[in-house]
Amino acid sequence: MCFSAALALPSIPNLELSSSNSTSNWSGKDEDPNKSQAVKLSLPAYKWRFVIAYDGTRFSGWQYQQSTPTIQCILEEALTTITKLNRKDLCSVGASRTDAGVHALGQVGHFITPFNYETLEGVHQALNGLLPSDIRVREISPAVPEFHARFSVTSKIYCYQVYNSTIMDPFTRHYAYHSTYKLDAAVMRVAAGHFLGKHDFSAFANTSRNDRVPNPVKTIFRFDVVEKGPLLRLEVEGSGFLYRQVRNMVALLLQVGRQAVPPDIVVRILESRDRKELAKYALQVPPHGLCLETINYNEEHLRLPTDSPASSFGRHHSISYCKVPFI
Repeated sequence: MCFSAALALPSIPNLELSSSNSTSNWSGKDEDPNKSQAVKLSLPAYKWRFVIAYDGTRFSGWQYQQSTPTIQCILEEALTTITKLNRKDLCSVGASRTDAGVHALGQVGHFITPFNYETLEGVHQALNGLLPSDIRVREISPAVPEFHARFSVTSKIYCYQVYNSTIMDPFTRHYAYHSTYKLDAAVMRVAAGHFLGKHDFSAFANTSRNDRVPNPVKTIFRFDVVEKGPLLRLEVEGSGFLYRQVRNMVALLLQVGRQAVPPDIVVRILESRDRKELAKYALQVPPHGLCLETINYNEEHLRLPTDSPASSFGRHHSISYCKVPFI
């Protein structure tokens, strides 16, 4: 079964509106470009987009699993409590299936309800009240039927952090890989430039744990190596990424930064399309340095539907001051 931390549950008002009274014109099928994976929904149906951040240290990744604690599992537990729907009825989808130990600042997902909401602030507050402190919902918005958390994506941005010093900063130990080798950032930038453009990344992908055969051809729009004191940020934006592709690319760049291999080794390994070729030069880096920072979408799919509540970004609490007369 799915594990979650024991939490004191807040009193949650009945947030449902009767579906029979709904007059919204944004209900309908869950449409996406991949018609074979489209989810057909009975009318009426309302789609909700959320942005979520999490510290992945103690979780077994995003994807739902019955035997281990995952982000999707715990999020769906909270959603089923609030909506009173089964997880299958929620049809929740995440944009990226982050691995165990990987963090996220801007993971995006969507879920479905058969009823509309007048306001999303109460749902937002209730969700974060139920979730453990290392998972936070940053935003909830109504979504048009065309929006799909996975198939509407135009690009994803990941960042891998490396702490390059002889002594590790204890405050970043869960969020950065410690390299005691002095890294040459300039040479790493040259090597990172070879990843740019459209390539077959078969040599940088581990065998996937599912039965799908993904398209190995991806486009890398940018790959920056940013120095912030001893902290090195390797920021990569691409149309999509294969299983553990980012961590494998980073592993090779670290070998280049240590001057163990030349920058043009990237070209040779890309052209080989063979994962065994990469294994000759670099070992995979651990997951805790990796963070999913941003997911970009087709702007047309991000428009707000008509007859929908406003997006919720959380709300501030205010204090009512007592008016005490001066004596």
